[in-house]
Amino acid sequence: MTTQTTSRVDVTPAAADVIAKLKAENGPLMFHQSGGCCDGSSPMCYEDGEFIIGSSDVLLGQIEGCNFWMSSDQFEYWQHTHLTIDVTPGRGASFSLEIPMGVRFMIRSRLFEPDEAEHMAPVHVGPLE
Repeated sequence: MTTQTTSRVDVTPAAADVIAKLKAENGPLMFHQSGGCCDGSSPMCYEDGEFIIGSSDVLLGQIEGCNFWMSSDQFEYWQHTHLTIDVTPGRGASFSLEIPMGVRFMIRSRLFEPDEAEHMAPVHVGPLE
């Protein structure tokens, strides 16, 4: 019997399209979700390695081949939620790469169902070696 691992983070088709365009223009990308300054809880997109991952940052998984990180403080609040990355028209107040396109990334979240929680994908804490 094969059990499917529950993904912690996914993307909408619209967000996948924006990510593809950004990858074509900038190369490999990474995402970081903090709960702090700039756009607050908006996910930020950077060129891979541009944002320094801290020893307590949590790797939730990948979206469109890009690592998706979250600060440990934010993960404490959102560890029981599935995140879907989407885009919305408008300019955020951040350094995220999508801003010049006239859109910004946003999070849609929902609580995991009990059967999903039983098969949660593991997380990695701290920079990748």
